[in-house]
Amino acid sequence: MDRPEVRKLVIVGGGTAGWITAAAFARLLGQRLEIELVESEAIGTVGVGEATIPQIIRLNAILGLDEHEFLKATSGTFKLGIEFVDWGRLGSRYLHTFGDTGLNLGNVAFHHYWKRSAGSGPETRSLWHWSLHQLAADQARFGKLDKVGNTGMTGLAYAYHFDASRYALFLRAYAEGRGVTRTEGIVESVQRDGESGDIRSITLKGGKQVAGDFFIDCTGFRALLLGETLGVGYEDWSKWLPCDRALAVPSERLPTLVPYTRATAKSAGWQWRIPLQHRTGNGHVYSSGFISDGDAADTLMAGLDTKALGDPRPIRFTTGRREAFWAHNCAAIGLSSGFLEPLESTSIHLIQSHVSRLIQLFPRGGDAATMRAEYNRRCAAEFAQIRDFLILHYHQTAREDTEFWRYCKHMEVPDSLTHKRALFAASGRVGRDVDDLFKEASWVQVMLGQGVVPADYDPMADQMSEAQLGEFLASLRTIIERSVASLPTHEDYLARHCPAAALDAAA
Repeated sequence: MDRPEVRKLVIVGGGTAGWITAAAFARLLGQRLEIELVESEAIGTVGVGEATIPQIIRLNAILGLDEHEFLKATSGTFKLGIEFVDWGRLGSRYLHTFGDTGLNLGNVAFHHYWKRSAGSGPETRSLWHWSLHQLAADQARFGKLDKVGNTGMTGLAYAYHFDASRYALFLRAYAEGRGVTRTEGIVESVQRDGESGDIRSITLKGGKQVAGDFFIDCTGFRALLLGETLGVGYEDWSKWLPCDRALAVPSERLPTLVPYTRATAKSAGWQWRIPLQHRTGNGHVYSSGFISDGDAADTLMAGLDTKALGDPRPIRFTTGRREAFWAHNCAAIGLSSGFLEPLESTSIHLIQSHVSRLIQLFPRGGDAATMRAEYNRRCAAEFAQIRDFLILHYHQTAREDTEFWRYCKHMEVPDSLTHKRALFAASGRVGRDVDDLFKEASWVQVMLGQGVVPADYDPMADQMSEAQLGEFLASLRTIIERSVASLPTHEDYLARHCPAAALDAAA
């Protein structure tokens, strides 16, 4: 059935998902679309998405945002990666950085040279000994590095930490400045077309109707439009990712603003620490099947590095995704489309990637079935790839000290992950899909960090002699040390370029 031309876009729900959606559509399709966002101040948002991955830089560039102004407005800091503590085994620690480790030569990734050297010398150094990002993180330094010495090594790859609620307000001002209409109200009912089944309008408390040609569901876990109204089911992945609850609490600012997130494994989950300029974000993600809410709260509070600024706020979720992300004339963005816990800071990325994909495939009118099918296919593939990457952290562990970790270590996992692990364990090669969000360097770091040491390496790494290999590794380390030494501290860089205004620390 042909539909009329899409001229009116209605976004239901605000928060980070709603306002990223509104800002991007206003910037890229605002000349041909009337955009209205409906939200209610009475409905809270989850707001745990304070840590991001480098793809957000592309979103900010598309919107034309000034990086320093954005960080000032959101009390933001820079992020070079995520430090994982006690995951592979108790006492272990590694940094999943956003950049390559070492320097790739030709078609051979650096970790193959590292593996060769680790097997030939009396002293075995960690792969991260040749990580520019690791050394900068260890010294709490940050700066813009376009190149490293006269090598082909790229500079620091980074993302941000920021206050998610302030980010939403920042984007709201941006979107409203470009013509987006904000309507305050709580949705009371949804009206559908009797013939096509499409959503035609929503009715707010008080009787106001908001009609549209296309609707975007940003109503969070409830999924009011896609789930409740259109009846799209939910695919539960909790057998692989058993954590189903979180507690979040702010604490005072860290004495030293380190440029990385920390994820510390606990007895039945893990605890995050996110350094902002005005406070520290903390949370405990856990499985209610293995620990009580009270004990989980005690674990969180005992693990804080600074004084708490409030009481823990509970969040409940089921890891998984909607069986479809776009049905009829409605697409779900954010938590309404599914939830993958924030272990690798992918929540905001999934919002922006879905928005970008929807804009690329957005229908002018008529029958949108082919665009809808492609959108659903690509979103499903992305969710599955991220799912496998998260499962790797839990499943690939030597820990059996608690019932939770015994379950994770011995659970059945998707065949796609089993293959990737076996391939890396045998040869150091990564069976990465072309459109996988995580680069080869990410899979390598997490595999090694979790304890998967390859039995062999790429034979092309044998092309240089042992003397040449030793010289290459020594000179690389020297160049990295010099490059990091030239950087200001993270704190100094923030103070010089993007200091946050004085704000209420508990906000």
